[in-house]
Amino acid sequence: MKTSFKIIVLSLAALSLTGCGTIKSLHSEYQSQATIPADVFGSAVNMAADSTSLADLSWREFFTDPLLQRLIDTALVHNTDINSARIAIQQSEASLAAAKQAFFPSVYLSPSGSISSFGGSAASKTYNVPLQVNWDIDAFGSIKDKKRKAEMVLLQAQVGEQAVRANIISAVAQQYSTLLLLDQQLEILLATDSLWNISLETQKILWENGKSYSTAVNQMESSYLGVKTSIVDARRNIREVENSLCRLLAITPQHIERSHLGKYSLPRRFATGVPAMLLQNRPDVKLADLAMAEAFYNTQAARAAFYPSISLQGIAGWTNSAGGGVVNPGKILLNAVASLTQPIYAQGKLKANLKINQLAQEDLMNQYVQTVIEAGSEVNEALADCQAAVEKHGYYHRQVEVLKDAYRGTHELMDNGKASYLEVLTAQETLLNAQLNEATNMYNGALGIIALYIALGGATR
Repeated sequence: MKTSFKIIVLSLAALSLTGCGTIKSLHSEYQSQATIPADVFGSAVNMAADSTSLADLSWREFFTDPLLQRLIDTALVHNTDINSARIAIQQSEASLAAAKQAFFPSVYLSPSGSISSFGGSAASKTYNVPLQVNWDIDAFGSIKDKKRKAEMVLLQAQVGEQAVRANIISAVAQQYSTLLLLDQQLEILLATDSLWNISLETQKILWENGKSYSTAVNQMESSYLGVKTSIVDARRNIREVENSLCRLLAITPQHIERSHLGKYSLPRRFATGVPAMLLQNRPDVKLADLAMAEAFYNTQAARAAFYPSISLQGIAGWTNSAGGGVVNPGKILLNAVASLTQPIYAQGKLKANLKINQLAQEDLMNQYVQTVIEAGSEVNEALADCQAAVEKHGYYHRQVEVLKDAYRGTHELMDNGKASYLEVLTAQETLLNAQLNEATNMYNGALGIIALYIALGGATR
């Protein structure tokens, strides 16, 4: 025992003298290489280091509609994806706990016994009750690297849960906004149905009095029936989106209580600037950085495989079969072994494994850069959508007001026989399209704000 221990100590001393710099590098920690270019959002977006961001708001502060908040709460409790993400965290926590325990010795109790007889002699009973201890010495950081890797895996699971949370919140908000749009469209169609029915009745009276033709009545009725079918489609679409939202909430199909699209106020300004470093709040950017950290520790472990592995083993217990004779009762059994295993030739597997892990690190760095570029593009597009919706809002609103006046005036002219049914139909259809476009623009603005919030890393807390 003493001789083998001395050999191990001398070997370690020689390694420390010849390669202490290399050994020191094996114990280094990952330094994040994550960088965000200042122009990641594009030159069209003004940057300001002190700007407040939508991402700084919790989802409850951002989505102030209490009915929507209630739906999001339900989704975050019942949605199967978020529950799977939480299970992944628990699994990673268990793996990390096991990795931490690897620093300590393992202890086994393995009792055994036997009965033997030779040539009809009396049976000889022997037993062993050993307590075995195995301890791997982490002289070159292999166990520590595995623990650090497990920490990175846990962090990835936690950030992954944040990503799932943000996606669910975004999906619920988008579906909710779609319902509000469909409600608004149905309301417009119902109002149009009432107005067009009046126009149809007026046209029938004019025809009965010889002031119009039957073709005018038929054309007016055809357009009126078209509105009727659109109402049916709108109601069907509402049912479809409600069912889709219920699946997201993991509840049975039912009516979704909601407010009105008009409550989504479009802000005139979103921020004086968007700091580029805010992208580090995004789960996908965090995950890309953590993946590089995990690859770093994989490389460290692959490099540590070139160095010796040291283990200590000890056995203590009782036996009645010590030496050449059987002793009863048993006596104490003690045994201790120290071993060092130095790889000399492993058929190139160690070098290949190190090279593979180094290339994996390089590849993940490229993936990180691409992730940041795509994140910046998403912010740019979401901001452009928001700004476009705000700019068009006034135009659509004014267009609707003008067309309402035009419709009323044209209808009065038709009542007095000074305008044809075609002019009334054109005014009606133009007004309907303008009203639907205004509602759609409000919906697009709401989606743009949601997309900008998520693109900047919002809804993760």
